[in-house]
Order: sequence, then C-alpha cells, then structure tokens
Amino acid sequence: MPATVAQSCVPPQFRALYQGAPIHLLLPPLPLLPPPLREPPSSPVLDDAISVGHLTLADNEGTHYYGRYRKGCNDVYLKVVNENFWLRLMLSGDLGFSEAYMIGDVEVSDLKGAMNLWLENQSGMEATLSSTVAKISSTVSSLYNSFPRYDQSNELFKAFLSKEMMYSCALWDEAEGGVRGDLESGPFPGDLEAAQRRKIHHVLRKARVKPGHRILEFGSGWGGLAIEAARSFGCSVDTLTLSIEQKKLAEERIKEAGLENQIRVHLLDYREIPAEFEKAFDAFVSIEMLEHVGSKYYNLYFKLVDFALKSSGATVVISASTFPESRYSGYQAEDFMRRYMWPNSCLPSATALITAAQVSSQGRFTLEGVENHAAHYPRTLREWGRRLEANLTQELVSRDYPGLRDRADYDAFKRKWQYLFAYAGAGFAKGYITCHMLTFIRQNDTPEACD
Repeated sequence: MPATVAQSCVPPQFRALYQGAPIHLLLPPLPLLPPPLREPPSSPVLDDAISVGHLTLADNEGTHYYGRYRKGCNDVYLKVVNENFWLRLMLSGDLGFSEAYMIGDVEVSDLKGAMNLWLENQSGMEATLSSTVAKISSTVSSLYNSFPRYDQSNELFKAFLSKEMMYSCALWDEAEGGVRGDLESGPFPGDLEAAQRRKIHHVLRKARVKPGHRILEFGSGWGGLAIEAARSFGCSVDTLTLSIEQKKLAEERIKEAGLENQIRVHLLDYREIPAEFEKAFDAFVSIEMLEHVGSKYYNLYFKLVDFALKSSGATVVISASTFPESRYSGYQAEDFMRRYMWPNSCLPSATALITAAQVSSQGRFTLEGVENHAAHYPRTLREWGRRLEANLTQELVSRDYPGLRDRADYDAFKRKWQYLFAYAGAGFAKGYITCHMLTFIRQNDTPEACD
C-alpha cells in the first residue's frame, strides 16, 4: 500500500486534494494560490539571469530562448510539465528545481548541462530569484512539502557501486584512460573496480601500514578497505559504523574472505570508542565520513584519533568532500544534498580539518601530505549513474522499500539518485566542491631528554 501524506501536515482547505495520494512533493494547485502567483513567471525570472550558455524553455505559453546561442556552447532544452515548477523555483531556487525534476514537473534534455548552466550563471540566477521570492506571500512560503525518505538498503548500493562497494571517489589512471576515459574511448568492464582498488591501495600506502599493524577506521562502508588491508597488507582492523545493514553485509563479506580473525566491525558512534582503544593503533583511516561529523565536533574527532594512536610511528589518513576555503564558513545552507541525501551533513574545508588536527593533538600530528582528488569524482559519478540505469529496477528496490511499488514514487526515487550524480558531478567539475585527502604522521610524541 503506497505511503500517504500525513493529513495533519496538510492545511484543512486542501486535505480533500491529498486524500490517499502517494507521497510526492505536493504544492497547492495553482488556481488556489493568491492571484500574483498564478502566472508562470518565466520571463521576469530568466530574462537577465543567463549570460553564459543558452536555454530553450517550453511551457504552456510557448517556447522561450535565454542567453546567446553559439556553436558548441552549453545548450539546454527544458520543458515545464507542471506550472508548479515556477513556484518551486521561486520559493527554493536550485532546491526547488531538484524537487520539480524528481517528481516530473520539468523535463531536461541534459541534466549535467542544466547543472553547469546554473553554476555558470549562479550570481544572476540567485539575484533574480531573490527579488522574486521577496514578493511571495509568506503563507505560501510556509507550506511544508513532504518527500519519501527511505533508509538506503544494501541492494540499492549493489546496483551502482563496484564489487568492492566503495561509496567514495575512485582514482583513475591511464590504464582506464584517465579521468575522461569513459567519454573518449570507454567505459570498459572492470574500469570502476580497478580505480577503486587503486584508491584503497593508495590510502593504505599513505598510511604506511605493514603486516601485523593494527588499523582503526571510522566509517566502515561495506568493509571494502578493511578487507583489503587484512588480505593484501596483513593488518588487523577495527572499523566503526552506525548502519545495521552495512555491518551485516560487511561481516558477511569478511567471513567469505576468511578474515574474521583480523577484522572487527563495531556498531558504534566514534564518540564512544572504548578505553581499551587508547594508544592501541598504528594507523587511522577514514574515507568520506567527516562530512557527517559537523564543524562543532572536528576538535573532538581529532582528540579521539590522537587518543587511539600509538605514541610513535603512527599515521592518519582522512578523505572528505570539502568546500574551497573561499566558500567555507562552518555553516551550510540547506540544499538538495542536505535535504534529500544526507540531512545535517556539512562539508569541511581542508584548512578547517588541518587546524582542528593540530589544535586537538596539541601539535603531535605533523601534516605530511595534502591531495585534491576532485578531478577524479565526475567520472566516478558518471560510472555510478550508468550502473544505476542498467541495474536498478522497481522490482529490486521495492523489496526493501514497499512504498516504491507505486510507479510514480519509484520514478521520483530513481530521479533523485540521477539528480545526485549530475549535481555532484557538476560541482566537482566546476570547483564548487573539492575532495581532499590529508595525511598526518606522528613520529614520536614523547619529548626527548636534554643533555
């Protein structure tokens, strides 16, 4: 039975319209809105907003053209299917656009091109939308829109991740044609697996691990790095996760690999590591988990890393999607990712992490290396998008998400993931977000005696 909109969240005058409806991003029908909002505001919103690229827009008033067309420019065709698209755009800007795309209120010829068009004209878009939003009735802007939020299942991620199930940026080399190999000569089967295996080995080499070393990992995923550390490097690993589903599958994979004696998966918040972890580890690794820590916890995070590492010869390797320093403030406004993918997440900057590491360790960590892997992320996201398109089916995903037996909800769910891959890919390609890997070493935190 499809999930339905909670009646208590719907204004009384609109409840009949929502009776028994699947959970979509529903707004009041335009005829019931205040008169100033009934007409699609395409021209006033976009006339002066687009200075780079070209947009062809079709709605119930006809076809409109924005920007200046040049051969080879970013040329996007957009069809408005439901006039609620304009209200979403005025109320929420790029977040409203994502909502309209997910529920099919707008169709786009090239989603990546649309993302680039937004980023290339961001100042103009935001200026015109801001002036429009100021004119909108506060009673309309206070309406709450619901969207189905399902816990992600292992089967969903199996549909688009590599065999190692690494949900993080791969590292591409000439063997796969580099970061653009899929666009120029590929992709070929096994490319993503090779690039993810390279990433794991790169992290473990940076961590300087050796046979017999003990590794602490925050953020298990599905055990890909832990398994490789035990199998190929001879290490033992304690890895932490908050996901029951991930822990279950990770332990199944560890058992299949015959590594139960080397890897322990803990269902544990990193803030609750036990006393016996003190100075017990030769290396610490964390791959794209820091995005969920929050700026107010960075110092605590690194204090606990400092607490767990041995006094000498220890190494820290962390990787995270990051904001460039020019965009980082410690606060992140709500956007598509924060509302629909990772609520309450916040991207750090490399500098914020380096500062927190130094302060929290009282200078015991020496910064050894800084790498920016942002150029590798767009291809990773393209590969995930292709695999999602090829492997995800309504039958498969509805086993874990019964609400997705409704076709409209399934289509919105799938478009949400397609939007994520295009949205993030454009952000990394344009330098709007980055992806840093930081390496710290601790040579010896015991003061040497003076003669």
